[in-house]
Order: sequence, then structure tokens, then C-alpha cells
Amino acid sequence: MPHLENVVLCRESQVSTLQSLFGERHHFSFPSIFIYGHTASGKTYVTQTLLKTLELPHVFVNCVECFTLRLLLEQILNKLNHLSSSEDGCSTEITCETFNDFVRLFKQVTAAENLKDQTVYIVLDKAEYLRDMEANLLPGFLRLQELADRNVTVLFLSEIVWEKFRPNTGCFEPFVLYFPDYSIGNLQKILSHDHPPEYSADFYAAYINILLGVFYTVCRDLKELRHLAVLNFPKYCEPVVKGEASERDTRKLWRNIEPHLKKAMQTVYLREVSSSQWEKLQKDDTDPGQLKGIKGSIETVTRDTSLANYQDTVNTKEHLVRKQ
Repeated sequence: MPHLENVVLCRESQVSTLQSLFGERHHFSFPSIFIYGHTASGKTYVTQTLLKTLELPHVFVNCVECFTLRLLLEQILNKLNHLSSSEDGCSTEITCETFNDFVRLFKQVTAAENLKDQTVYIVLDKAEYLRDMEANLLPGFLRLQELADRNVTVLFLSEIVWEKFRPNTGCFEPFVLYFPDYSIGNLQKILSHDHPPEYSADFYAAYINILLGVFYTVCRDLKELRHLAVLNFPKYCEPVVKGEASERDTRKLWRNIEPHLKKAMQTVYLREVSSSQWEKLQKDDTDPGQLKGIKGSIETVTRDTSLANYQDTVNTKEHLVRKQ
């Protein structure tokens, strides 16, 4: 699918595997799929994009937001109920407290005309938090297709491996799919894809190459690198805007951006200053050490307070000694 390949970059193998597992809309899919990989490796984005592009009925639930059993089960059921009642536009809130009730209500909701003849997908993001809930929850989701006798697939998205996830009591084994970290070539391709329309693709690609040359050894998080790219690009193209250099004058552009990237290493990556503060810092050409983050301010106040209290104690003792 060409459209999908243009949207999801550098994850062709994973997309192909998932498409094979999903199969046709009316076919029974694999009961459960466990997708794991480090943060910012594309797990959530690829899964959501694939389900939306293929227009498959699905619900997406974040297990950090739904931190109790009841919240999690009700969120799934109400989102499914909204899907099944989207045609007539009316739906009622469903309450559910146990997994047994969930299976019963799930069968009722998925009996709707627009859901009964196709696979329903339940995506549980940050699935490692399921381990902190009831012991029967994870085995139940792994066997939901069998328990509910419905065409349903549960996808678990996690940052930990299945071996550390598997319950000691044993359970149905899901299909395991690994998302490796992006290589520097992958990051170059993905970040270059975001180039502003007013600049050429080659110009932005050269900027991304410089950015990765500085930050790749200490940061491989795609989200963080994308944030840094957006934040520092105005400073990189500043000589071009002022007419002091052309887009091909790489050496001059590098000399202009180098000190600012060094500042970014000290502040933005550690989130010691906000984006607005960083922009002010760039304009004023201020030393980043002059801007203290919240943690640094608290530590300074605490240290100053402790010194003041200590000095007061010493002064009091000296006064008492002189009085005696």
C-alpha cells in the first residue's frame, strides 16, 4: 500500500507482519499480539496509523490513564459501544466492575450489525501497567477471543520484553513482535521528511545531518530529536534569512549554529528551560548557566535556607556563651 509506506517510514517489516496477521476484515485474526520496543520506536504510531488507514474497528486505551480495573474495562466497553452505535448517534454509558461482567457485556456490544462480521481490535498501550492490576486480567485479555467467542484481537504495546511480562501461573502465548531502535540512517530519513515547505529538502537534510552529528551519541529518542530540530532550525537558517549566506554555504551555517547546539546540550535536552525561555536565550545570546531550572532553584533555596538556619544557631550559641 503506497500511501501507508509514505506515512510510516522505516518500519516496512513491522507493517508487513501486522498486515499479514490482520488478514481480511472477516477472517479470524491472531487472538493476541505483544508489541515491544524502547520508547519512541514507533510502536503506538505504527499501530494507530495502520488501523486507521485500513479503517478497521478498534479502540485504543492507555493503561496509565486507566489505572484501575474498572476504569480500564469501562473505557474499552464505552468506546466499543460508541463504535457500534455511531450510525444512530445514541449510546449509553456502560458500567463494569469485574472481568466476568466485561466478557458478558463485550459479547453484547460486539453483537451489533456493524461489528459482528469483522475483527475488532483492542489496543492496550503501556501494557506493562496491567501487571499491577488483578491477576486474572492479563490471562483474560490473552484469551478474550476464546472466552467471548468473538472475532477479537488484543494488542499489547509495551517497553519491556515478554519474558518479564509473562505471569508465573502460565497463560496463552501471544504473537510477539519486536520494534528495534531507529538507526541513524532511519532518524535522518524520518526527520528530513518534516522539512518546512519554504526551504528545500536538501537544505533541511543538511541541517538534520548536523543535528544528528551532535546529539546522536547522547540521545536517540525520536521525539526528543524532533523537538530539538524544530527548536534550533530558526537559528540555523538565520544567515540565509539575513542574506549573509546561501543554502549551500554549509561551513558558514555550521559556524553559526555550533555554539547554540552546545547550549542545547546543556539545557533543552535536560528540560531545564522551556521552549519559550530557550527562544529568549537565543535572542539575548545569554549563557544557559544563568537560567536555572526548577530543580536547581529549589536546591539553591534549600541550601541557602539551611545555611541561614545554621548561622542563626551558631549566633544563638555564641550569645548564650557571652551571657554566661
